[in-house]
Amino acid sequence: MLVEGDLVPDVAMLGADGETVSPADFRGQKLVLYFYPKDDTSGCTREAQDFTFLASEFEKAGTWILGVSKDSPESHAKFAGKYGLKVKLATDPDGSVCEAFGTWGEKSLYGRKYMGIERATFLIDRDGKVACVWRKVKVPGHAEAVLAAARELP
Repeated sequence: MLVEGDLVPDVAMLGADGETVSPADFRGQKLVLYFYPKDDTSGCTREAQDFTFLASEFEKAGTWILGVSKDSPESHAKFAGKYGLKVKLATDPDGSVCEAFGTWGEKSLYGRKYMGIERATFLIDRDGKVACVWRKVKVPGHAEAVLAAARELP
């Protein structure tokens, strides 16, 4: 499980545009890497919309935003188009990225246990190190908290 100060693993994902993307692509810049369970569900939609609403503020803070789930690039493209999302989305079909970041684990819904993506966010500094980690994220106010932390990073 990654903690503050750890170097981010160089893992490859497939973007909604079909291009390979990795946290290493953003070295020299700040990156918000957020993990979410599923496209077009209420909490995940709200989170993506909140980051989209603040996208220009993140840009002013020199910070990119990349959302990750196990959904396909086609699902991501449809999701982004439906809601006019301004955040980049990437897919982790085999779960290796979630494993590397420690966001894959047992969840519970209505008493039923299953494996899934924990909603978590990592703020990565210009050197590729984890600056801040939010786990078990509650969506309301989260994007604003991440933006405040991004503004504090040099």
